[in-house]
Amino acid sequence: MTDSTLPHYQTLRIERTDRLLTVEMNRPELLNAVNLLMLTELSEVFIYAASDPHSDVVLLTGAGRAFSAGGDLEHIAGNAEHPERFEHEARLAKKIIFSMLDLEKPLICRLNGHAVGLGATLALMCDVIFAVDSAKIGDPHVALGLVAGDGGAAIWPQRIGFGRAKEYLMTGELLSAPKAEQIGLINHSVAAAELDDRVDAFCRRLLEGATKAIRWTKVLVNQELKRVVHSVLDTGLAYEGLSAHSADHKEGVRALLEKRKPVYGRSPEPEPKQ
Repeated sequence: MTDSTLPHYQTLRIERTDRLLTVEMNRPELLNAVNLLMLTELSEVFIYAASDPHSDVVLLTGAGRAFSAGGDLEHIAGNAEHPERFEHEARLAKKIIFSMLDLEKPLICRLNGHAVGLGATLALMCDVIFAVDSAKIGDPHVALGLVAGDGGAAIWPQRIGFGRAKEYLMTGELLSAPKAEQIGLINHSVAAAELDDRVDAFCRRLLEGATKAIRWTKVLVNQELKRVVHSVLDTGLAYEGLSAHSADHKEGVRALLEKRKPVYGRSPEPEPKQ
């Protein structure tokens, strides 16, 4: 039976069990890839979660075998041909990130499968991450000739330090869940058969705890994180917007569509001094 107090979304599924609110990205046939509609709905759902009087913990997950494959390929290809669309989508991305960080309720990630690009950013902006051990996580913006500006450059260094963050963001390498746990990118890598029980037990522990103390502890910890994201995100989105107009980005998208390795241009050699 549908709870009439919950909002209806086309690309997200919302459920409430006791005082746990579950937000599930729901495009399983496309590995929960993010198109404009999902981007819009994600920019709204955490604002709803913050105001929902019937929940104290929020769980973010994906339907099917992936958490989120990042940007929808058709959507990315369309944007490559019309980079002027980026300004609107940058505003939505910023709204998503800050609505997640402003959410006082604990936000737990059930990483049920691969999390790539924006999908990785959504996972990493959560407070605690439980990942199935077969999942991979990474931010391969650079593989498409784009700057990792929609949150990756802000959150990766906070979780694993600048050196490792630069290595993985500049190469776009995907990490296995066990490796991600080892370096502190995620909290827990668990077997598929144990994922639901581990997530349920942790959420139940929070729900049985002192609600105000838990919320305000999160708020306190997030003060510094929000300061960092505020200082980085606008610049990151601006650089990503510049790269969206580049020939390298168009080549990256063409190569992806044609299922081949991209051939990127090189920066011009400086003119010799006279």
